[in-house]
Amino acid sequence: MRLITIPISHYCEKVRWALDLLKISYIEECHSPPFHLLVTPRLGGRTTPILVTKDGIFLDSTDCLKYLDSIASEDSKLYPQQLELRQKAEELGKLFDEQLGVLTRVWGYSHVINDPELVKQAWCRNVPWIERMLFPVIFPKTREIICKQFNITSELAVETREKIQQIFEQVSNILADGRTYLVGDKLSAVDITFAALAAPTIAPPEHPATRGSLDNFPVNMAKQINQFRETPAGQFVLRLYRERK
Repeated sequence: MRLITIPISHYCEKVRWALDLLKISYIEECHSPPFHLLVTPRLGGRTTPILVTKDGIFLDSTDCLKYLDSIASEDSKLYPQQLELRQKAEELGKLFDEQLGVLTRVWGYSHVINDPELVKQAWCRNVPWIERMLFPVIFPKTREIICKQFNITSELAVETREKIQQIFEQVSNILADGRTYLVGDKLSAVDITFAALAAPTIAPPEHPATRGSLDNFPVNMAKQINQFRETPAGQFVLRLYRERK
């Protein structure tokens, strides 16, 4: 299999995690923005992740996980097999995909988009050398496009943080009864989805694209990361990343 990614993308991390969990051999092809657009249209999409398999090409992170679930052994399924639990997992997964992932992306960029060095570290891990070399050339225009696309302002940063906190509270309430996982009694797609999409606000030390000390982050961003980490939902993400390795 081939997994086309932007290294820092949390939606790509979601699929990467599932592949690793199922011990499926794959090749990851990393590209930095906007160079991924030289690859993704040829495969039928624009964004990443894209998973290329012998059974077809999957252009959405959840579609990738559902495909991987379909080929997993009975004792390794990513989704609960009980109908009620599967429906609950899919409902939560949709919330995380459509809201949390969007919010954490905007929150992250609002803190680092004016720091070319931090952005380069996030975008250029394992990408072709020519993309790293051209980063200083393409970054100013790409930054302008991202700020416009996501309407990144200081006011929006506060708003997104508050909305992320609301989703964290919802997850913390689910975990309040001592649950080990969000749905069922084993790690499933919904846990992977939450952990991967929440990761920008948690910066787990074990994350393949963000390993390092919080000292490397802007002061206010590091402060908010620590606040997110202290919540039950944040502790859940940290635990899952520790147990991942």
